[in-house]
Amino acid sequence: MSESALSSPVWPVGALCQAIGKALEAHFNPLRVAGEISGFTRAASGHCYFSLKDVNGQLRCAMFRRAASQLTQLPRDGDRVEVSGRIGVYEPRGELQFIVENLQRAGQGSLFEQFLERKQRLEAQGLFDVARKRAPMAMPRGIGIVTSLGAAALHDVVTTLQRRVPHLPIVLVPASVQGEQAAAELVRALQQLYRAATDGSLDALGSPIDTILLVRGGGAMEDLWAFNDELLAHTLAASPLPVITGIGHETDFTIADFVADVRAPTPTAAAELVCLSTVAALGALSELDNRLRLAAQRCQDRQAQSLDRLAARLGRLSVAVDRQQARLRGLAQGLQHALRLQLQQRQSALQRQPERLSASVQRALVQQRSALEVAQLHLQALDPALVLGRGYAWLSDQQGRALTSVAHIQAGQTLRAALRDGCAELTALSTKQN
Repeated sequence: MSESALSSPVWPVGALCQAIGKALEAHFNPLRVAGEISGFTRAASGHCYFSLKDVNGQLRCAMFRRAASQLTQLPRDGDRVEVSGRIGVYEPRGELQFIVENLQRAGQGSLFEQFLERKQRLEAQGLFDVARKRAPMAMPRGIGIVTSLGAAALHDVVTTLQRRVPHLPIVLVPASVQGEQAAAELVRALQQLYRAATDGSLDALGSPIDTILLVRGGGAMEDLWAFNDELLAHTLAASPLPVITGIGHETDFTIADFVADVRAPTPTAAAELVCLSTVAALGALSELDNRLRLAAQRCQDRQAQSLDRLAARLGRLSVAVDRQQARLRGLAQGLQHALRLQLQQRQSALQRQPERLSASVQRALVQQRSALEVAQLHLQALDPALVLGRGYAWLSDQQGRALTSVAHIQAGQTLRAALRDGCAELTALSTKQN
């Protein structure tokens, strides 16, 4: 193993999956993908799961209930579709997956290819650089709006501004937001606001404008196509004022969104981002609330996916599982308490037992010492040397066998007598039995 590999940090599996997921989301999203439906299933929860494949590979997809509810007809295996959404990692299994926010039949791919080609070219020219983007003023003196007079987005924006900052002046320059002439009209409307902001012609209104809102409601890609115009992109890049776009719904992205200083997910959100509310703390709290909801929704989506996988294996036993989990938690707490109590009791008993054992050993040692002394006295009394010292002898034959009877001795036999201080060899002259 190389030295660099040994010095690299050790990643926990879950942390690595999270890091990979965040990197994918930051680098690739949002995305549109075209392919063929495979393995389509819809869970009881309303969430849909399938794979999107072509001849070169396949991608696991999840379409949650709120997005699936927008489908007029569920797709079938083999259908050619185009989907939009975000790529990420399903962390519990470490799998790449695509969260589908929108699904439609194939056929609009040419527009999307033009969008990608134009986006790549303008990005190479630096129009999307973060360094050139400006943060809108927290408290602007006035707001310029470019949208259609008949657009629902205008009503949403004006209503929001009146609610949040009713004192703020608004300058509306209308323009078409859909159709062949829409791009040119949007360019002219923006340029009119640029001139008014730079030459001071709006001073007669009492307050010049400091921020521009470019907004319209949602729609299909062809409906939003005017906002992908290349001349409009360069016009936005040349703006002397910060521009906030609120085009379509949260999942809709246009070239104008990438060029603008700030991209809001909806026209209403753009009106909320244009300045702080009367109480700045409430505005900050609202932003935190939005972020929390988004994070909670994604967390809920991940948990819903996990629950769907479990539901496929366990059927409708989730209620019973919850009860068993609660019961197990209670049993675990009771077991922990019982184990602690039993451990304390055993520790006390064990302490008493060594104390009793130590006393017993001491008593046994005293008893054994006394018995040993008595045995020594008995052994000394039985010592043959003491008997020999009193004038007795120990007779044995030449083989060392003890002779305890005259019946074992023959006349002329050589004997051996062991005395207190040595041995003597004797010859038996005769034997006589009592």
